[in-house]
Amino acid sequence: MAPEYRRYIWQHAEWPAFGYDAARLAAPLAEVAHQQGRLLGRLAETAETVQDEASLAVLTQDVVKTSELEGELLDVASVRSSLARHLGVEIGALAPTDRHVDGVVEMVLDAAAHHDRPVTAERLFGWHAALFPTGYSGRTRLTIGAWRTDSSGPMQVVSGGYGRERVHFEAPPAARLDTEMREFLDWVNADATEPALVKAGLAHLWFVTVHPFDDGNGRIARAVGDLWLARADHSSRRFYSLSAQIQRDRAAYYRILERTQKGTLDVTEWLIWFLETLHRAIQHSDATVDKVLSKARFWRHWQPVPMNDRQITMLNRLLDGFNGKLTSRKWATITKCSQDTALRDINELVDLGVLARSGSGGRSTSYDLVRPN
Repeated sequence: MAPEYRRYIWQHAEWPAFGYDAARLAAPLAEVAHQQGRLLGRLAETAETVQDEASLAVLTQDVVKTSELEGELLDVASVRSSLARHLGVEIGALAPTDRHVDGVVEMVLDAAAHHDRPVTAERLFGWHAALFPTGYSGRTRLTIGAWRTDSSGPMQVVSGGYGRERVHFEAPPAARLDTEMREFLDWVNADATEPALVKAGLAHLWFVTVHPFDDGNGRIARAVGDLWLARADHSSRRFYSLSAQIQRDRAAYYRILERTQKGTLDVTEWLIWFLETLHRAIQHSDATVDKVLSKARFWRHWQPVPMNDRQITMLNRLLDGFNGKLTSRKWATITKCSQDTALRDINELVDLGVLARSGSGGRSTSYDLVRPN
């Protein structure tokens, strides 16, 4: 008898009995655990407000990049403002947000803040509804609050223009989704028999392979993985963003995902890639933590000096990373004051030694932040 034809991993008779070589994962697991401990140790003795600031910076990256992976560009200031509102973190003036930004924020925060709660179909439906508050993706009407129906044909991941389409993956048919998702949810809510970081990688792969929704599967898969990363850290605060690192390595991500979904149930290579990417994500967060700790040192140094709201707002903008050179004209535009008032604000800070003049002088003069030693 001819062997059964299999193109995708979910067509194996033993699906979803994933296997992996634990010995090959030992070294990357140990390295990630070391990096996690080092990063968390840097923040452990800092004030709650500093930890909130670090988490806010990382979560902002996470929300922006998890959407960018799906081709959606969110306004960074709106995302940061939405997160600050939900977390109760004071960041000064808040940018306007919309239902779409708030929906992505709510999903990401729910996964991290409530990582100890069960993942249920209703919870996933809630995340899906939050991602698509209008019930549409672009002009396409979605099934919200239920698994996909395949009413328009099989769920496929396709690239290329009309007439040159390439099918990278086809998900299990909709008729199997009740069974598929019941098995997935039973597993994801069970106590881990594997290391929590491995379970995070398997959860991401399993969910995105089943592809239970019309749209938003990648973002929800990353949220489910992040839930297990939060369990691994025993913390609802996020100090590194796997989604941001996947966005940096997106070509490699799609290659390893396609290769794994067309391979065998031995997913060792996927897990190695996942752990190495997680390692790079934590390393990259060191720069974010450096910036947050530097900002905290700055305000500790200048705390005794009275400053008005405009000065505090602009100094925070400079500390967070200001685009281009600071001039009195930009100061006036951002703080909505006259240019004369802006120049008085700036000159006060120059006299204090908080800012230093650079450039050619006059109203075209630009100013640099002076960081305390």
